[in-house]
Amino acid sequence: MANVDIQRRLAAILAADVAGYSRLVSTDENRTLSTFRAHLKEFLEPTFARYNGRLFKTMGDGLLAEFASVVEAVQCAVAIQEGMAIRNSDAQQGNEIIFRIGINLGDVVVQDDDVFGDGVNIAARLEGLAEPGGICISRAARDQIRDRQEFELEDRGEIKVKNIRRPVRVFKVFGARKDAGDSVPISPAIQEISKSFLTISLMTVLVAGALFIWFQLSQRDARHLEPKATVGIQSGKPTIAVLPFANLSDDKEQEYFSDGLTDDLITDLSRVSGLTVIARTSTFAYKGKSQDIRTIASELGATYIVEGSVRKMGDRVRINTQLINSQTGKHIWADRFDRRTIELFDLQDEFRGKIIQALKIKLASREERWLARRPTESPQAYDLYLRGLKHESYFTRDGNLESRRLFQQATDIDPTFAIAFAHLAQSYSLAQEVGWTDQREDYATKALALAKKSVALDKELPQAHWAVGRIYARAPFRDVERSLAAVERAVALDPNYADGHALHASTLNFAGRPEEALSAMKKAMQINPHYPFWYIFNLGQTQFHLKRFDLAAESLKRAIERNQAVPWPHRWLIATYGQLGLHDEAEWEIQELQNLGQLVTIKDIRYVTTLKNPDYLKQFIDGLRKAGVPEE
Repeated sequence: MANVDIQRRLAAILAADVAGYSRLVSTDENRTLSTFRAHLKEFLEPTFARYNGRLFKTMGDGLLAEFASVVEAVQCAVAIQEGMAIRNSDAQQGNEIIFRIGINLGDVVVQDDDVFGDGVNIAARLEGLAEPGGICISRAARDQIRDRQEFELEDRGEIKVKNIRRPVRVFKVFGARKDAGDSVPISPAIQEISKSFLTISLMTVLVAGALFIWFQLSQRDARHLEPKATVGIQSGKPTIAVLPFANLSDDKEQEYFSDGLTDDLITDLSRVSGLTVIARTSTFAYKGKSQDIRTIASELGATYIVEGSVRKMGDRVRINTQLINSQTGKHIWADRFDRRTIELFDLQDEFRGKIIQALKIKLASREERWLARRPTESPQAYDLYLRGLKHESYFTRDGNLESRRLFQQATDIDPTFAIAFAHLAQSYSLAQEVGWTDQREDYATKALALAKKSVALDKELPQAHWAVGRIYARAPFRDVERSLAAVERAVALDPNYADGHALHASTLNFAGRPEEALSAMKKAMQINPHYPFWYIFNLGQTQFHLKRFDLAAESLKRAIERNQAVPWPHRWLIATYGQLGLHDEAEWEIQELQNLGQLVTIKDIRYVTTLKNPDYLKQFIDGLRKAGVPEE
């Protein structure tokens, strides 16, 4: 396992997110994303650099930056709010990108280029307390600027914030004083816009519950799992990472198409036994970034990198792609492919085959047979499927509904489209599990039928067996034996299937085999070092079963920080707090779960719980009771 270089230091952390982001995305997703990117490249990044700040993370609607000086961090925040007021002046009313900013001075943990710990967590919480267009700072940050004449502050008192044990003293920054020379106060225009955006953002939080913050596992978790272990060295096989293909089409809405082609290439290469293939979630973490190839390869443990671009023009598509040796930085192979869209599958076959040939990989006959298959013969069905994948990735109620509509259309056009049926099944399963439908029993039954149809159409499709395994493990079926059989079949068909190993871990937890689950999670995280939130949730479950409640709490909190729209981590965190005797924290999580529209009783939570082992079920229910969850 690779050595983990972890350092601690005192730093000023600036956290910012877009007010009303969910509303903006639901109104016009592509415009919102392109506008945000433009602000980031043209204005935000240069502003951070001007005040000696380092932008170390972006995550959808938010960003995190580090400063050595609190003064410069606050000056930068004021400059951002002033500059955004000007940049928004030409925007149509209701389409403005308006930030909320929080700043904290605190001890942080630095691993590679990432920064995490309570110093970051508090900054993120302060940002949530700020009004749209406003800035909130902690007392520690205030103490560094209190004698600076250019800042006007308002003491808002001590406020208890989520997952921080002690209340935080919060100060609102009004910007620069009018008598501070060249300094300028935050524009009154922001304040007017802020009033309407505050109402919208509060409604968005209550409806969507979606605030995404990306954090790695804590230093203590690294004793069990090191997420950036070098997979290629351990496996003894060349490790390849396929970076997201850049969308060069004039129509930026075609990004789903370039993402989909990248997805398919990763999926196809992962079936080659002579390769270890880094999972999609990890490679897509580098989307839109201009980092050095050798740095990316080092972080992912990859010996080879594939990168490229896609341009779709009318009925034609052009793909430029290249294979790079990460150790030397030299190109092994590069080519351009120009075809009509109806020949897209031939094009994919050709450039995938050239990559395998350049790596001198010998395919087994079963692999050759599987790679020769076409997912569908219908370009129209395939396009709908790719669009569905894009919406599925949002992990929201609206995204779930839209992905289901698109997958349904794809399967209506091609009733033999096995992988589209697998994803359609998952959309129904997720909706019934999270509670995005009142027809939970019907959705579960339909999900299982669709997953079984996917298997019947293609018995060698790992995603089909994955869907069956996931659905069998959950309410109302709770058939752990059938779930394990299906998931183990999925990873046998594709040993590079990171999500397969992660689901295997989840099912092993349900079966009461947490030590084996820990091993499966380690494998999943090695293949997918930039793992999604539900991997961390699985890890938290495992730690809970092993009675490592402190570690479980840390993992579950991080899972929630990554995705607050789903209820499962909240339930387990309540039980964990109950076992730790942290009643105030448990009460907070109970309220959070109720805000998501969930019923918080022992009876209701038992209904959705899949645990089969009686000892682990008792431990979970006991934790809920100790946390004060009522029976009915």
